[in-house]
Amino acid sequence: MPEAPKNTQKPTDYNLELKNKKTLQFIEDVTSNADEVQKKVLEEILSRNAHVEYLQRHGLNGHTDRETFKKIMPVINYENIQPDIDRIANGDTSPILCSKPISEFLTSSGTSGGERKLMPTIEEELGRRSLLYSLLMPVMSQFVPGLDEGKGMYFLFIKSEAKTPGGLVARPVLTSYYKSSHFKNRPYDPYTNYTSPNETILCPDSYQSMYSQLLCGLCQHKEVLRVGAVFASGFIRAIRFLEKRWPFLCNDIRTGTIDAQITDQSVREAVMKILKPDPKLADFIEAECSKDSWQGIITRLWPNTKYVDVIVTGTMSQYIPTLDYYSNSLPLVCTMYASSECYFGVNLKPLCKPSEVSYTLIPTMAYFEFLPVHRNNGVTNSISVRKSLNEKEQQELVNLVDVKLGQEYELVVTTYAGLYRYRVGDVLRVAGFKNKAPQFNFVCRKNVVLSIDSDKTDEVELQNAVKNAVNHLLPFDATLAEYTSFGDTTTIPGHYVLYWELSLNGTTPIPPSVFEDCCLTIEESLNSVYRQGRVCDKSIGPLEIKIVEPGTFDKLMDYAISLGASINQYKTPRCVKFAPIVELLNSRAVSSYFSPKCPKWLPGHKQWSNKN
Repeated sequence: MPEAPKNTQKPTDYNLELKNKKTLQFIEDVTSNADEVQKKVLEEILSRNAHVEYLQRHGLNGHTDRETFKKIMPVINYENIQPDIDRIANGDTSPILCSKPISEFLTSSGTSGGERKLMPTIEEELGRRSLLYSLLMPVMSQFVPGLDEGKGMYFLFIKSEAKTPGGLVARPVLTSYYKSSHFKNRPYDPYTNYTSPNETILCPDSYQSMYSQLLCGLCQHKEVLRVGAVFASGFIRAIRFLEKRWPFLCNDIRTGTIDAQITDQSVREAVMKILKPDPKLADFIEAECSKDSWQGIITRLWPNTKYVDVIVTGTMSQYIPTLDYYSNSLPLVCTMYASSECYFGVNLKPLCKPSEVSYTLIPTMAYFEFLPVHRNNGVTNSISVRKSLNEKEQQELVNLVDVKLGQEYELVVTTYAGLYRYRVGDVLRVAGFKNKAPQFNFVCRKNVVLSIDSDKTDEVELQNAVKNAVNHLLPFDATLAEYTSFGDTTTIPGHYVLYWELSLNGTTPIPPSVFEDCCLTIEESLNSVYRQGRVCDKSIGPLEIKIVEPGTFDKLMDYAISLGASINQYKTPRCVKFAPIVELLNSRAVSSYFSPKCPKWLPGHKQWSNKN
């Protein structure tokens, strides 16, 4: 993920070595005094927000000490504060959650009631996010020298935004950041020198944005020292886009003109400052792209690239083999850990293997607590965590410096912007310590069974979607005997696959169009993040249903029991990832159907459009 500079002197006075040294010393200081910093952070949050309605409602009465806070304030999830969020969204400007005005809402990739969650934020949080970005490259420079001597080719995009009925903007956290002055008017810093002009990143049309960013990256191919995107899935989409569009891009480079499909005037002007006729470069790109194999295409087209900077932890790990193929196994670097609720931490060993990535939480970002996770079964793909906690579980939460090595925890945050003891939903494992600050492996998002891009579908949601779809089978006297699902990332974009075993009592064959209707009904029933990925971002492909032979799920159970599952406790997994199981299901598939069109999706929440 790209990094933001802090304000620096003029380039003539610029001392990169000194700046890096100060940054690394900051990390050293805050991790050495992690508990003291955490106490101060909580004190600061509670004292400045002492009179807000939410804290008064729970009877905190101006207390700022940790003991009273933990005793009085409940551990919450989104549903607990949704009424307060709705009030703010509808225009109530009184200090409900925070003493500072809520500047906008950041839309989370998690959902509540099928709609994106709205996270309150305040203006000063941009500075805190910028601070975390500013830590990344000084850390990286310890392992890869000379990164200040070239450029980063990052594929960065803005997403659609909406206005709440009260007039506040609601948009993803990265869109908020890229549109802020912190990013657009960033001062001189050799580490924030990108191949993509701001205009190409800020273009709302995803096709024009991708095309122009690739064009600029190709024109400056020898200057590129690192490449990346936010998620692995986004970077692979850029490579696949190049596979389809390279003849047009070569033509632009050969002639020094931009394809007529790029109609955004500000994008055209920005690109023309970089694009010059270069037949030799066009010939080189054409020669590489027209070869049979695209293995190592990154290092072939951008020969000085030292690493790929993308998130490959959690569900993104499914893209590692594809990234290795395209990049000739360059290091895959995960630099930071962040969410809409809060930015959390950095990877202090960025060249480690993806499976060993751990993030050091920076104690100044928020007040952190950890809820121990007790797994009944260590082999599940998703960890199921109860929504509400009893009093004993509320007491189990531990402070940042008190977590135990090897233990798994659910992350709970108290932020400057008005979240108090809020369960983020991420499950983390303690991997080690930097001084007194713990380092965590990201294990998974709780309760998520399917994910391709930034979508997160849980078991209950999938079950309801399937229930809606099987109504199409009733006229044919057919029922669904059993089903499971798989996130297929061998296609670009990836897509959901559902395996259905049917009980057929009727004699009338079921037409393909009925199964296609089932596919679409499932998509229509899934959350708004999934539907936006299908409709607007094109980051998820059409959903597929594979009909499997009768007896397939008995075979699946036999296989699970042969691996040691208990016959008494076995239940059909609603999502599968283990390759032999996927192979077994595919080998018994008799037919396959895809969603015939995109589901419906509009920016903003359903209830907002009802009010307009």
